[in-house]
Amino acid sequence: MSGIPHDHYEPKSGFEKWLDERLPIVGLAYGTLMIPTPKNLNWWWIWGIVLAFCLVLQIVTGIILVMHYTPHVDLAFASIEHIMRDVNGGHMIRYIHMNGASLFFLAVYIHIFRGLFYGSYKAPREITWIVGMIIYLLMMATGFMGYVLPWGQMSFWGATVITGLFGAIPFIGEPLQTFLLGGPAVDNATLNRFFSLHYLLPFVIAALVAVHIWAFHTTGNNNPTGVEVRRGSKEEAKKDTLPFWPYFVIKDLFALGLVLIGFFAIVGFMPNYLGHPDNYIEANALATPAHIVPEWYFLPFYAILRAFTADVWVVQLVSFVTGGIIDAKFFGVLAMFGAIIVMALAPWLDTSSVRSGQYRPAFKWWYRLLLIDFVVLMWVGARDTNFPHDWISLIGSTYWFAYFLVILPLLGLFEKPATPPATIEEDFNAHYPGAAE
Repeated sequence: MSGIPHDHYEPKSGFEKWLDERLPIVGLAYGTLMIPTPKNLNWWWIWGIVLAFCLVLQIVTGIILVMHYTPHVDLAFASIEHIMRDVNGGHMIRYIHMNGASLFFLAVYIHIFRGLFYGSYKAPREITWIVGMIIYLLMMATGFMGYVLPWGQMSFWGATVITGLFGAIPFIGEPLQTFLLGGPAVDNATLNRFFSLHYLLPFVIAALVAVHIWAFHTTGNNNPTGVEVRRGSKEEAKKDTLPFWPYFVIKDLFALGLVLIGFFAIVGFMPNYLGHPDNYIEANALATPAHIVPEWYFLPFYAILRAFTADVWVVQLVSFVTGGIIDAKFFGVLAMFGAIIVMALAPWLDTSSVRSGQYRPAFKWWYRLLLIDFVVLMWVGARDTNFPHDWISLIGSTYWFAYFLVILPLLGLFEKPATPPATIEEDFNAHYPGAAE
């Protein structure tokens, strides 16, 4: 599929021509800034720039923190305290980095659920969606490894619990866990490995983000109607689009400013609100915390992990069929990663011919239940596993899988959607009747 017809960069001065022949970086930047963008994008499309800002923020603050951090089990906790107490502005850099991770995940969850509602995963954007899900997985890995680095109680025991999940994999689990830890238990080798990967992965994420953005040069951006930009000619395309600069850049920067007001209010007045007090106690392998809780952005999938115990009939059935190879612990691991995989498979599970959920009345109700379900799983993931929390986790996990594996495919077969507008221009003029005058 060819890209959307648009104006291409034409070097004017002698230096621009010389540079363009050898390194067409100006043309690449021009193509990115001036890419034709559907003119009817709403405010749910502002989270891309928030994500880009968060990535840069985390890399920059991370590099500064690394200058003062010592990745050793005897010194890591003290080096964090040194950053907080002795380094000029160190406490702010650390709080910005710590809360920046939360803003990063908040933005990515809104970005993902916006894509799920408006069908941004549908053809021809399947690869873009898959790349986005890979970025999300790398974010989870980076966030988890970063949580271990302060070497507090929750850091140590969180690493012990999560790495222990790999030991549940049949046949290869134990050597895989040992390889991941660098030894038989969470220790100095583990801290060094996690520190190294935590520093490396953001640059891998940045490369994948570039691929994610590059894909739009061919497929174009999705929009609230799900209707594609007309590609017959440059004139037709211009009726449906506006250049990304200045229209959407200014809009995105305004939205980013509003988001940052809230972000810096949290950093300045309640920086530890989303953290756990036990992480201000140095790691002790002989003192297990009463309740091990991961960061809030892991909680929905942590709840799914814990939902499938040996008492659940599905786990018992699978364990019987596989001769005990898949026990409750391994089933929970499969469910946790499977919950992310089914999201990645949405382009092939959604059978509806209409892309945007805006024109699918039945879909809207099931989608709203999915949003509620995600929040409930996040809440119950921070609770104990006693009744009724165990039942809530199981019901929430069941609906998550049912939505993607059963409801989404069947809705496309039985739902009667409304008719979307014929063109983006038609939708834009309906919302802004005076704009074309």
